[in-house]
Parts: sequence; structure tokens; C-alpha cells
Amino acid sequence: MAQSLFMVLTEQYPHCSITVMAPSWTRPLLDRMPQVTASLDAELSSGELALGRRRQLGRALRTEGFTRAFVLPNSFKSALIPFHAGIPIRTGWRGEWRQPLLNDCRKLDKSALPRMVDRFVALAYPYKDRLPVQVPSPQLEVEAGQVARVLQQFNLPANERVIGICPGAEFGESKQWPARYFAELVNQLAEEGWHFWFLGSAKDQLITESILADVEPDHLPLCQNLTGATSLDQVVDLLSCVRSVVSNDSGLLHVAAAMGKAVTGLYGSTTPDFTPPLTDRSRTLAIDIECRPCFKRQCPYGHLRCLTRLKPELAITATRELVSGSY
Repeated sequence: MAQSLFMVLTEQYPHCSITVMAPSWTRPLLDRMPQVTASLDAELSSGELALGRRRQLGRALRTEGFTRAFVLPNSFKSALIPFHAGIPIRTGWRGEWRQPLLNDCRKLDKSALPRMVDRFVALAYPYKDRLPVQVPSPQLEVEAGQVARVLQQFNLPANERVIGICPGAEFGESKQWPARYFAELVNQLAEEGWHFWFLGSAKDQLITESILADVEPDHLPLCQNLTGATSLDQVVDLLSCVRSVVSNDSGLLHVAAAMGKAVTGLYGSTTPDFTPPLTDRSRTLAIDIECRPCFKRQCPYGHLRCLTRLKPELAITATRELVSGSY
């Protein structure tokens, strides 16, 4: 979603150079954003304060000549590196007592900027109550030759009737649609001749195996389990080949949207009001019950009704509409 900010900045300043500091695993995405000139590995564990290390990283950047920093995370620690780097203008939203670290520190009006991407893009403009432009949608690039090599590596045909299934949820079980529901979706759409590529990290192998255990034996030849077998770089290339994607509210949902794919987004404890897929070719599904969205990793009540009441028929219908173009 940060790419939307990069797109606005390059439109405002056509000759600017954008360097992104982020965890190393994001590099395959940054490399596919033409607006990004260079990337720097943050080299810090999630949740790690590491005051001395952040000071060291910041001071090492002083010779780079950066003129402005946009601090997208709302944490205190995320503002330390640009502060120690002495970057002249340091822009971000107020939070966690970090006002002394940001000299362009703004108070967020959540009602005026309801989506995460809105909050990112708004930082590119002088502070106002409303965004002055329509937020551009992220667009990741692929190279045709590399896509062909990945298909060959995994012995996958260039089949137009492929649906990507992204069943993982790094955030926690409160964002993971039940395995039996994914299996029912596969069984129904396999009857219509669709093939399925299961995509995700090694952590998603267990949920994928649970899904495949409930897929009808006759339909298993239509399923390719690629979870844990691919790098993020390869997943992006493979997503460029599918017709549609069915995914929990996860990183791959947003990657698929940035590839221009028709996406069915499944939301449990979170809400598409805050992090929707940034594409017109999407259907976001959620159940309105009194306790959601709670944004919890684990269901506070233990019932997971926000997911169990999100029945397979809803996702099957949405996916059919998307792949037929009637959305």
C-alpha cells in the first residue's frame, strides 16, 4: 500500500529519488515498483526497540543526502532512524510520544482518512482535512521471460482457467477462513473446470493440507500445492498468471490486487473499510456481528463467528461473478 504514496511523490517531483527502508523480505515487492530507486534493509526484528542499533543505522545514513523522510509506521521506534540520520524534514502521524523525533508531526483525523492507504498518501501533501486527489492503486510489474521460467520450474501450464488460493494468515487464526470452507469452494468450482494454485509460505502448508484432505479425489489433479515451495518473487510471478484469487485479508491479497487480478477478499476480525484490496476488480466479504471488527489475532470469545458465519456460498458466488466479468 505504500506504493500509492510513492506514485504520488513521483508525480509531484518527477526527478526525485526514493529510497525505502524496510525488512529484507519486502525487496521482491520493492524491486517491482518503478518508483523506487533503492531499498535498504532495516536489519531489525519486529518489535525490537534496539535504541543503539537504530542510532547507528541513522548515523550511517547522514552522508546519503536525504532531504525528506516519510515515517509510515506509527511507532516511536520507527521515527528514530530518520531522526538520527538528521534528515531535514521528517513527516509522520502523531503517536507514541514521538513528536520530538518528527518536525512535521501531524494529528490524524481517522474519520477523514479512514483507510491505511489514505493515511500514507496524505503525508505527501500539506496537512488538510481531506485528500486533494484520488488515491492511485498500486501496480507491480513483472517480466515475461521471468514468468515463463517460473512456470517451467514448477511444471505449470499457462492455463487461463486458474484460481489462486491464498489460505494463510500470518496475523493469526482470527483472519483465517476455515479449511473446510476453502475445500467446498474448490469442489464447487472444480466442477466448472477451474484449476487451483495454492500459494503461501511454509507456515501455510498445514492449512493447505487440511483443505486438500477435504477436496474430492477426482478434483485433486486440478490442485497444485505450492505453499512453502516458492519465494515471494516467484509468488508474484505466479499471481500474474491466474484469472482470480481467493484470499484471507493477508499480504498476498494486496499483492494480487496490485497485479490487477480479480480478488475475493475474506475478512474476519479485520475490516475492508481499513485495508481493502486496492482494485475495482474485487469483492470483499465480511459478516456483520456485534463483536467485529475487533482486530484481535485470537478471537476474544473463542467462537470465531466472524469466520464460521462467512459461508462458502458467498465466496463461490463472488468468485463466479468476478471471473465472468459480471461485477
